[in-house]
Amino acid sequence: MDHTSAIRNMIIKSFFMMAVMASLISFVSLQVYLFLSHNDGVSLSLSIYLTLALLLILLLLSVYFGFRTSYSLKGRIDDLSTFVTLLRSGKLSARVKSDERDELGVLAEEMNHLATYIQEQVKSLQRLADEKSELAEKAHGAAVMEERQRLARDLHDSVSQQLFALNMLSSAALKSIAHDSGKAEGIMKQVAEIASKAQGEMRALLLHLRPVDLKGEDIREALITLIRELKEKTQLEIESRFEGMENLTKGTETHLFRIIQESLSNILRHSKATRVVITTEKKEGFLTLYISDNGIGFNPVESKMTSYGLQTMKERAEEIGGHFQIRSKESEGTYINLRIPV
Repeated sequence: MDHTSAIRNMIIKSFFMMAVMASLISFVSLQVYLFLSHNDGVSLSLSIYLTLALLLILLLLSVYFGFRTSYSLKGRIDDLSTFVTLLRSGKLSARVKSDERDELGVLAEEMNHLATYIQEQVKSLQRLADEKSELAEKAHGAAVMEERQRLARDLHDSVSQQLFALNMLSSAALKSIAHDSGKAEGIMKQVAEIASKAQGEMRALLLHLRPVDLKGEDIREALITLIRELKEKTQLEIESRFEGMENLTKGTETHLFRIIQESLSNILRHSKATRVVITTEKKEGFLTLYISDNGIGFNPVESKMTSYGLQTMKERAEEIGGHFQIRSKESEGTYINLRIPV
């Protein structure tokens, strides 16, 4: 039995009860009248027959009016039910018509207002989605442009100047070979030193441009591959131990890989280090990353906020809820400590 049938039965029962109560009140009223008037023309049996006849008439009328009223009510409820179904299917432009000003009419009007509100909200969400897509596109373009400008600046500030110096020194060496071999030898040592430094700069830039996508690799395997490549291409001695890196989220893996990558890039370009130690361990709900080198170090107060690489590492650490800390002192190396809740 559906809801409309239950409502119809309730209405018919209500009319039935009204018929029974009306008949009972009529019978009692008739008996009181006969008792007070002392009218012996109407007997008890006749009054009972009259009451039963009245009851039958009222019951028939209650059935008629009950069905008529419930049919009208059922139609209005079906309209509301169909309207709700249309809204649920996504047809937000649908509206329910109701000319009555009773409770169902007020409910229909409120549902129309609700449909209008939902329709406006959907349009607002679509506008926000479009705006978000445009902003994401602009942000991506800005990030690409910023990265290109940074790489161009790095190339200009380091490699291009070193290549210019190599050109000048090699020209001077050629002029000195014939009449001053000692001076030429000193110049060639400078050439070799600058060439080595330029090579380190280029390797650092290429390391920075390494794709972020781990291509389905476990982060531990990706880091081992990265370190193996660096050992093959540089004179840097790298000691590594990676533990507790299981079950990390993709976002945490990407940011952690980038932080280590940025650290190695900075070491190759600036530290003049010969040895690096990289370790990770999980303890007391935290994954701890430790990176140290035996390079020339720097003053963190002067360099921390101005260094793009250090600032990027700090921002990446904060995005995954980590705490980034760096310690360094001139001629005593650099130490990076990162704690990430896992």
